[in-house]
Amino acid sequence: MTQNLTLAPSATELDPRWARLVARDAAADGGFVYSVRSTGIYCHPSCAARRPGPAQVRFHATAAEAEAAGFRPCR
Repeated sequence: MTQNLTLAPSATELDPRWARLVARDAAADGGFVYSVRSTGIYCHPSCAARRPGPAQVRFHATAAEAEAAGFRPCR
């Protein structure tokens, strides 16, 4: 017996900001930042860093909000 397991997209993947992050959309810079739980950093959408897994991502309206949540800026 074979099961067909289809994983539903996460809330992060359904967020329109995720598509902008994946596309490294420079037009989105200034509109939001995202933080990565596993690294403790935050980046702007066009950052060239390796793309994090959606389960690790949290979106923030501003860099100040990300810093208040305990994240530091990426290099």
